[in-house]
Amino acid sequence: MSVAEELDKLKKMRDDRTITEEQYERAVAELDAERDEARVRGRRRDRDDYDDEECEYRRPRRRDYDDEYEEELSPRELEKKGREWGLFLHLSLFAGHIIPFGGIIVPIIIWQTKKDELPKLDQHGKNAVNWIISSVLYLLICIPLAFVIVGIPLLIALGVLNVVFPIIAAVRANEGRVWRYPLAISFLS
Repeated sequence: MSVAEELDKLKKMRDDRTITEEQYERAVAELDAERDEARVRGRRRDRDDYDDEECEYRRPRRRDYDDEYEEELSPRELEKKGREWGLFLHLSLFAGHIIPFGGIIVPIIIWQTKKDELPKLDQHGKNAVNWIISSVLYLLICIPLAFVIVGIPLLIALGVLNVVFPIIAAVRANEGRVWRYPLAISFLS
């Protein structure tokens, strides 16, 4: 049985809950070790005529295998990953409380790096960016109005919405639904 077939069998057993996540991880690690050992044995056989100092076996990067494995995610795993990244994207709007302009930059970076890998995340990203732009516009309108006292309650309301809306969007994203921010102007559709 090939390594790919064994991985598929393990994934199926994990999805059917025949084995635990820990057992799955351990079995995958054992398969990796066996595969690497087989490669080393094969290379040593091929280079019997060479001096060991001249031919050094370099272990393949683990990242190559991980990238290859990620492409084979089942639709269920892909959906779960999309929900998680949607949650992170919406909650990253709060990054501005830690890093200056982080609430603007971090969601855009997450959206741009993951939108091709996870198609549903593209809509989450567009909704978040629409809200960011709309929120900045509303802020620019409320600041001059604050001198006429009308803007002060509007600024408070905008501050509350900037906390409530990302939380609601994150919860909906975790449920697997795309939530459009109310009051957001659709700059990106």
